[in-house]
Amino acid sequence: MTDITPTVLFVCVHNAGRSQIAAGYLRELGGDRVRVLSGGSEPGTALNPVAVAAMAEEGIDISDQVPSILETEQVRESDVVITMGCGDACPIFPGKRYEDWELEDPAGKDIDTVRRIRDDIRGRVDGLIASLPI
Repeated sequence: MTDITPTVLFVCVHNAGRSQIAAGYLRELGGDRVRVLSGGSEPGTALNPVAVAAMAEEGIDISDQVPSILETEQVRESDVVITMGCGDACPIFPGKRYEDWELEDPAGKDIDTVRRIRDDIRGRVDGLIASLPI
């Protein structure tokens, strides 16, 4: 067990759906044992309201989150970087753990589709937590 809190960065294009769902789950399930960041290569203007609704069904409120631009410093200070369809937009630094989660983009999708994406993300976050030194 380590005394250092690991930092996880979730990145997707608009930082309005997938990365926000993942960040919401990790904040909820990891608590203060993990630091959670998220960003987008081309951030949207607001969160996907269907993603917000799908997370509310899980008892997790992400409505106060705001899409933000991916900053190089976020990558530099992260231990784990999870990309979700942002391609080569994420800078690479030696010594970081990178994972690419291939997930359908929830933008413009109905609630049933977003629930399926949300549940897929939940399973991946559970696996991530199990792999972290927390």
